[in-house]
Amino acid sequence: MSENLDPKLESSVEMFKALANPLRLRILVELMASPQCVHDLMKATQASQPLVSQHLRVLRQARLVSGQKAGREIEYSISDDHIAHIVRDALLHNSEEKK
Repeated sequence: MSENLDPKLESSVEMFKALANPLRLRILVELMASPQCVHDLMKATQASQPLVSQHLRVLRQARLVSGQKAGREIEYSISDDHIAHIVRDALLHNSEEKK
């Protein structure tokens, strides 16, 4: 970034950029329920395998999800509880009645 941000702020900006996509947010919501493989996420999101994989790559690069080998597949999960809290709080905030 050109603004010479503090590294913690800069990584937070990158995290919010990764969250700023409807499909990536939907993937995170699905992973909050349980770890899942790409084919499970394809069914849940009605998105193609290349698209789901592309968004998982972005989420991994932002350290929002991690992958664990499960046989021939990779099972993805939320990286830590902080990410789940951020997503849950955003959904709760937007479901509250507007004044």
